[in-house]
Formats: sequence, C-alpha cells, structure tokens
Amino acid sequence: MTGVEGAPSRERAYRDGPLLLGVRHHGPGSARAVRAALEAARPQVVLIEGPPEADALIPLAADEDMRPPVALLAHAVDEPGRSAFWPLAEFSPEWVAIRWALEHQVPARFIDLPATHTLAWGKEEPSEPTEPTEPTEPTETTTETTAETTETTDTTDTTDTVTPAEALRVDPLAALAEAAGYDDPERWWEDVVEHRGTGGDVFAPFAVLAEAMGALRETYGTGGHDRDLVREAYMRLQMRAAQKEAGDGVAVVCGAWHVPALREKHTVAADRALLKGLPKVKADMTWVPWTHRRLSRVSGYGAGIDSPGWYGHLFGAPDRPVERWMTKVAGLLREEDRIVSSAHVIEAVRLARTLAAMRGRPLPGLTETTDAVRAVMCEGSDVPLDLVHDRLVVGDVLGEVPAAAPAVPLQRDLVRIQRKLRLKPEALERELELDLRKENDAARSLLLHRLRLLRIEWGEPAASRGSTGTFRETWRLRWEPELSVRVAEAGVWGTTVLSAATAKAQADAVAAQSLADVTGLAERCLLAELPDALPVVMRALADRAALDADVGHLAQALPALVRSLRYGDVRATDTHALAEVAAGLAERVFVGLPPACAALDAEAAEEMRRHVDAVHGAVGLLGETASRAHGDLRARWHSVLHVLCGRDTVPGVIRGRAVRLLLDDGELAQGDAARLMALVLSPGTAPAAAAAWIEGFVGGGAGGGMLLVHDERLLGLVDAWLTGVPQEAFTDVLPLLRRTFSAYEPGVRRTLGELVRRGPGARTEAAADGSGIPGFATELDTGRADAVLPVLRLLLGLDEAESESEADTSDGTGTTTGSNNLVGVGR
Repeated sequence: MTGVEGAPSRERAYRDGPLLLGVRHHGPGSARAVRAALEAARPQVVLIEGPPEADALIPLAADEDMRPPVALLAHAVDEPGRSAFWPLAEFSPEWVAIRWALEHQVPARFIDLPATHTLAWGKEEPSEPTEPTEPTEPTETTTETTAETTETTDTTDTTDTVTPAEALRVDPLAALAEAAGYDDPERWWEDVVEHRGTGGDVFAPFAVLAEAMGALRETYGTGGHDRDLVREAYMRLQMRAAQKEAGDGVAVVCGAWHVPALREKHTVAADRALLKGLPKVKADMTWVPWTHRRLSRVSGYGAGIDSPGWYGHLFGAPDRPVERWMTKVAGLLREEDRIVSSAHVIEAVRLARTLAAMRGRPLPGLTETTDAVRAVMCEGSDVPLDLVHDRLVVGDVLGEVPAAAPAVPLQRDLVRIQRKLRLKPEALERELELDLRKENDAARSLLLHRLRLLRIEWGEPAASRGSTGTFRETWRLRWEPELSVRVAEAGVWGTTVLSAATAKAQADAVAAQSLADVTGLAERCLLAELPDALPVVMRALADRAALDADVGHLAQALPALVRSLRYGDVRATDTHALAEVAAGLAERVFVGLPPACAALDAEAAEEMRRHVDAVHGAVGLLGETASRAHGDLRARWHSVLHVLCGRDTVPGVIRGRAVRLLLDDGELAQGDAARLMALVLSPGTAPAAAAAWIEGFVGGGAGGGMLLVHDERLLGLVDAWLTGVPQEAFTDVLPLLRRTFSAYEPGVRRTLGELVRRGPGARTEAAADGSGIPGFATELDTGRADAVLPVLRLLLGLDEAESESEADTSDGTGTTTGSNNLVGVGR
C-alpha cells in the first residue's frame, strides 16, 4: 500500500515492536510478500537472517555484474575445507530484502549467529598436520533449505539432553500440510501462498504464518533444532541494537520458524548467557556463483527446493504464468526436434486448468502443468518429460559474481586465466574437444590438468572421438558451486594455478605410499607441464622403485610411465629422465617376472596375466627411446616370454599368453605354436590346465578368435582336444571355455561355428591339394585389396583431415598408422 492508505498500515506494522517478516527461504510467494510489506512499512533499517561477517559484502548485490543465484561462502582461514554456504536466488526473500534496501538507500544488516561460531561448531581438536589434508564435505552448513521445511544446519548438541520428541527433526511445512489434509507439502504451500493474493492487507500472511509457527513450537518445542536457541538469542540482541538506532522502524526478514522466538521477551543477560563460551575460528567470507541444480539438493550444500526453475518462473512472470510456462516447454521440445505446435500449448493450458479445478486448487501448480505436458506435448511418454524437468523445472542457471568480490589470490589467477582462454564456467555439462597443436587449446589442457592436480575437478577427461593421436583431448566440463571451496582450500599451496599445482605435486610425491601412486603422479605432472615438480617426483619414483620388490607393483607402474613418454612429442616436454627410469623398471620386471609366475592359484595367475599384457604393451611403446641406452629391450622381453612358455611351474593361462604374444610378434613360427598347443592338449595334461592354457592363448580380448579363424590347424587341435575331454572333466572345463569364447564378436563366433561344422581340417587339406575353398585364396590378392582403399579413406575421413593423419603417423611402437596401414585393413 502507498499514499494515504499506506499510513495506517505503516503504523500497524510496528505496533508490536519490530516488523517480523517470517518467510520460507527460496519461496517466490514469500519474496513477493516481503517486497510488498517493505514498500508499505518503509523501515529505517532492514535486518536479514545471515552471517554478520557478510555485512561488508551487501553493497555488491547492487553491482550490475551480480546475477543470482549466488551464495555467501564462509570458510575457516586455517582450514578452508571447513566451510558453509548461504545460497540466494532471485526469488529468495532475503535477496529481495537486500535489493530493496539498496535501492531505497536503507541500511541492511545480517543478524544470524556469526560464521566464526558456526564453522567452529562440531570442530574436533586439530592434530598438527604436516600438510593440508584432502578436502572433505563440511561437517557444518548453515544453509537453511526453507524456513518451513528442513534446515540443513547440524543441530546435534552433545551438551544438552533432549526428549525423544525433540530428537526428531521437525519439518514445519510438512506438519502444516498434514494438518490441512495435504500429503504433499509443496502442493499445500503453492495453494495457500503462491497462488493466493494478500487480499489488500500485505501484513496478514506474515501474521497468519507466525501464528501457525507459534502453535508448532508449543507442540514440538525446538523440534530437534536445539542450536536455534543460541541463534535466536543472538538475533534478539541485534534487534535491540537496531531499535536503539532506528526506533520502531526495524524490519526483520527471517525464517518463519524463528518468529515466535524473536517475539518472546528475554532479558539481555539471559541472551548473552546463551552466547557465552561459544567456540570460534577465524573466518573469511565472499560471494560465489550458485546454480539452480544445487538449490534442488537437500543434502550437502543444497538448499532443498524441488523446482527452482519453476519457482523462478513464478517469481518472474508478470502475468499468466501457466501460459508462459507452457510456451517455454514448447520451445524446449522444439529445440529437441519434437513436433509441438501452438495448438499443443493451448490444449495443455486448458487441461492444466481443468485438472486444477477437479482437484480443488485455486490455480494450476507444477503437478497440473506436468500432467498436462505429459499428456498433450509428450504423448504420455516420460522420456521428453525428464528433459523438461531437468532443463526447466530444475534448470542449469549459473549465477555470476562481480570481479570486485573478495577472493583468494588463487581464485583471481584462475579467473584471469579463464578469461584469457575464453573458458567460461558453466552449470550445464558440455564436452570440449582440444587440439593440442593449437596454442589456445594446449593452454586450456594445461589449466584443466593443473586443476585436477589441485583436486578441483572442473573437467573430467573423456574418450576422444575420431582420433587416437596424442594431440587430441576430450573433456567434460561442469562447474559446481563447491569447487569454490576447493579453490579456497588449494590457495594454501600457492597464489597462482601454476605455483599451487607445482607445490601440491611435490608434496604428493613425498607423501605417496606406493610406486603406482608416484608413477601416476609423474604422468599427471607431464600432462600439466610442471617442470619444477618433475625432478622431485622423479627422485621419489626412483626411491620407490629401488625399494619395491613386488613384481606385480613394478609391472603395474611401468605402463603409466611409458604412456607418459608419448606426451613428449606433442607437448615438447623433455622425457629423457622418465625414459631412463622406465627402462630400469623394465629391466627389473624382466628379472623378477619368471620366478613371480611360479606356483600361483587361478586368481593370482589371471592377475599376473594382465600384468604380462601390460608389460608387453609398455615395452612396445618404449620403442627406440630406451633401446639406445639400454640395448634391445624387446629382444630381452621376448627371451623372458620364451622362458615363461616353457616352464611347467608357470600357470597355463600365463604360458598360453606368452606363446600368443611371441606368435603375434613373429618370434615364434606357427608350426612351433601348434606344437606347443598339441603338447598342452595331449592326454597327459589335466583338462582344467589345458583349458587355462587355451584361455591364455586365445582369450583376454587379444584377437584370439580371428587367429582360430585364419589358422585352422590351431582350431583343429582345440576341436580334437575338446571332443576328447572325458565326460566327468567336461563339466569342470566348460565354464572356462564359455568365458573364453563368449568374449568373441558375434561374427567371429558364427564363422568358427561354420568351420567346426564343415570340419576344421577341410581348408588345410584343400589348400594342400590346390583345390582351394570358396572365399579363400591360396595367397594375397593385392589388386583386390588396393581397390577398397578409396572407400576406406572416404569412410575414415582421411581426405578431409590429411593433417591429422600425418600428425598421427606413429602409435608409439615404431609402427606407422597412416595410410600405409590401410593395406592391412584392405587385406
């Protein structure tokens, strides 16, 4: 109310003392009611539930670069991982009160318990850490999800004795909804607040809500929110101080649950007694961006509303909210190539109104609009409806904070780099393709890898599409609000991203417990290009490798080191020291592997088989890099494989894999491989041991199925052995064989079945007498193979991306992967 009608209302507003505006946090109806009440009451000072340390940050809310949702972030200076958020959306009553005060040049202050006490609640006595620990979820968060729903503040107080009723956390909104006969608190709130006006009295809704909360507090006491007694005592003290300053013109915006307690008469001495002896920590505060998706989460940092996008729409729609909402939904579905016309929008609005009338609701709510969208626009399917819920009902809105907001030096450096690289944080997950041959993309890659070293998981590596070269990376990016805490916590390592990542890598190298941890760290240091950290990591790596005698650990660490060598080409990184360590590690594996493979059970043998595969691939990737200084590593590795395949004490799965690897590398003739298989499949060998040898030879995803297809002598040996397995032993070997052959592709299994049905020796006999078999030639037809090359080039896109194929001419094993390999494909 304004003008003449506003005067009586203003007098009535302060009749009983300060104007207490009890609200539902993040409620658009409460936000509109607060704005109307402030316009009518015209207070001299506005008090808002929130940490007083943030008073200096209030003017930033008027900055043109400040866009909600945002949150106040408080963190302990000496322990940044201990933090708390106070989220505010455009439709939050507190945000509306702040904006009103700034627009009317009225002082605004926060009056909740200071964050210095809030962060100290539940804090254990710290040990003397030698370095910062890993960031953890905070044990305390002062985010109140809604005043009438669940406050996420931890109210457990070990010093007080509570009754069983108090031990249960009361949800005031749910209690009121149940009393009104509703099974859904959100639907009740929409009916009584969001969809109804004030009836001309802007203060009436607050009076009614305060009366309801008073009845609930009489019934449930503190309702399990015992720490509220301390908070409310502090609020009363701040209200008294404001009254001395502004007289009766004091308006208080707080959760409706607190209104009865703030209205009670308490002495100053009693309130101060409750605050005496509270624990304290030194705390800093700032504004950070928030997201609608985080507002929808109750646990952790969430604010606990189910539909922030819908609430934002209700608050922002000037008129006809249902029609405007249906138009938004139709636009989204059209973007996803669904056929939605204006007629669909009209019918959906009509259906929503009809459903509201049938259900006795004043206006269609989210339930009615959702049912109407499902029936009319989604044809009864929940699949497009899930998209509507994700994009509109919840939403991916990410707030923005002005550059003038306080921030740790690391945060400022990160923002500077993000702007320079044109890499803007976004709430919606997106995929980023990087070509490391481009300067800007390479710098983006370094930033993301350095942040991952600092445990700031903004980007997650993903498999690249269309290329296997080391010059391409794919990332999935998504900025979450708690990453601001990670940045603040990582600030203890340095003032810039580079210095912080370097210091963190050096500390991690010293603290690493296993050889695999250090090798993984070395790989990440190369990816992040941390030349100052790499020497420390390499010393730690050499020390761990010298002390670790477990061949499994060495074999597990070697592939990571060798993979790191591949990054030297495209990133222009000096990997000479890494190559020396990798070669030395390989030598130790060669010496220790044969003894380590003796007398293993089935599970240990399978694990060692995986280690053998990993070492084989790593030795291939080492190539000529280490061979110059350490001789021919491949030759020595092949000699180790010869030893493994010839020892009876080595489990069959490892012996079979050793034979297969030698055969693939051309170090073993097919006739010799057939002879070894025949010896293993002879009647003197136990069926289980023979089946394990076959699994090692043709299993494990090593292309063994194609080997059997093209070498029918080996297939014949397996077939003859299998048909000769005694009945009592067949049941034991069948699961192992099923596991081996079920891993083949359907086409390979079908071809093997046809060969077995025809007789595995038919092709060999036909080739011997020169008759041949349909579909198989006696020798390679290069003319037919070359004819398919143009089609393959077109399918692979090589004509359009010639530069990429040239850059990816080496796969690290000394084998060319360019167009020459198409001959092999054609064959």
